[in-house]
Amino acid sequence: MLMTRERRPTIRTLRGWAIQVLQEAGAIRECEEHGWMQDRADPHARERAFDIAREDPPEGVSPDAAAAEVREVLNSIDDTCPECAPD
Repeated sequence: MLMTRERRPTIRTLRGWAIQVLQEAGAIRECEEHGWMQDRADPHARERAFDIAREDPPEGVSPDAAAAEVREVLNSIDDTCPECAPD
Protein backbone atom coordinates (compact mmCIF):
# COMPACT_ATOMS: atom_id res chain seq x y z
CA MET A 1 0.00 0.00 0.00
CA LEU A 2 1.33 3.42 -0.94
CA MET A 3 1.72 5.72 2.03
CA THR A 4 1.88 9.46 1.52
CA ARG A 5 2.93 12.04 3.98
CA GLU A 6 0.69 15.04 4.42
CA ARG A 7 2.39 18.28 3.44
CA ARG A 8 2.14 21.35 5.61
CA PRO A 9 0.02 24.20 4.29
CA THR A 10 1.81 26.86 2.28
CA ILE A 11 3.16 29.63 4.49
CA ARG A 12 3.98 33.02 2.98
CA THR A 13 7.14 33.77 4.96
CA LEU A 14 10.01 31.68 6.26
CA ARG A 15 9.34 33.08 9.76
CA GLY A 16 5.70 31.94 9.54
CA TRP A 17 6.87 28.50 8.45
CA ALA A 18 9.29 28.31 11.41
CA ILE A 19 6.55 29.30 13.87
CA GLN A 20 4.28 26.60 12.44
CA VAL A 21 7.05 23.98 12.76
CA LEU A 22 7.74 25.01 16.37
CA GLN A 23 4.02 24.75 17.21
CA GLU A 24 3.76 21.37 15.49
CA ALA A 25 6.75 20.07 17.49
CA GLY A 26 5.31 21.44 20.75
CA ALA A 27 8.27 23.76 21.36
CA ILE A 28 6.12 26.87 21.62
CA ARG A 29 2.55 27.57 22.62
CA GLU A 30 0.17 30.47 22.41
CA CYS A 31 -0.95 32.42 25.48
CA GLU A 32 -4.64 31.55 25.72
CA GLU A 33 -5.61 35.00 26.93
CA HIS A 34 -3.47 37.31 24.77
CA GLY A 35 -2.20 35.22 21.84
CA TRP A 36 1.55 35.80 22.38
CA MET A 37 3.85 32.92 21.52
CA GLN A 38 5.63 31.40 24.54
CA ASP A 39 8.68 29.14 24.60
CA ARG A 40 7.86 25.90 26.43
CA ALA A 41 11.58 25.29 27.20
CA ASP A 42 11.20 21.63 26.24
CA PRO A 43 14.54 20.41 24.85
CA HIS A 44 12.96 17.36 23.20
CA ALA A 45 10.37 19.48 21.40
CA ARG A 46 13.09 21.88 20.26
CA GLU A 47 15.11 19.00 18.84
CA ARG A 48 12.01 17.69 17.03
CA ALA A 49 11.53 21.14 15.50
CA PHE A 50 15.14 21.22 14.28
CA ASP A 51 14.76 17.70 12.88
CA ILE A 52 11.63 18.74 10.98
CA ALA A 53 13.38 21.84 9.67
CA ARG A 54 16.36 19.85 8.39
CA GLU A 55 14.34 16.95 6.97
CA ASP A 56 11.49 18.90 5.37
CA PRO A 57 12.49 22.52 4.68
CA PRO A 58 10.26 24.74 2.55
CA GLU A 59 10.83 24.57 -1.18
CA GLY A 60 13.90 26.53 -2.22
CA VAL A 61 15.34 26.73 1.30
CA SER A 62 18.36 24.70 2.38
CA PRO A 63 18.10 22.50 5.47
CA ASP A 64 20.70 24.66 7.25
CA ALA A 65 18.82 27.87 6.45
CA ALA A 66 15.56 26.33 7.67
CA ALA A 67 17.17 25.24 10.96
CA ALA A 68 18.71 28.70 11.33
CA GLU A 69 15.28 30.32 10.95
CA VAL A 70 13.81 28.00 13.58
CA ARG A 71 16.69 28.98 15.91
CA GLU A 72 16.14 32.69 15.20
CA VAL A 73 12.42 32.43 15.96
CA LEU A 74 13.11 30.51 19.18
CA ASN A 75 15.58 33.19 20.25
CA SER A 76 12.94 35.89 19.70
CA ILE A 77 10.27 34.21 21.86
CA ASP A 78 10.22 34.48 25.66
CA ASP A 79 8.80 31.93 28.08
CA THR A 80 6.26 34.40 29.49
CA CYS A 81 3.50 36.49 27.97
CA PRO A 82 4.34 40.20 28.16
CA GLU A 83 0.69 41.04 28.92
CA CYS A 84 0.06 38.48 31.67
CA ALA A 85 0.58 39.64 35.23
CA PRO A 86 3.68 38.12 36.89
CA ASP A 87 2.94 35.35 39.36
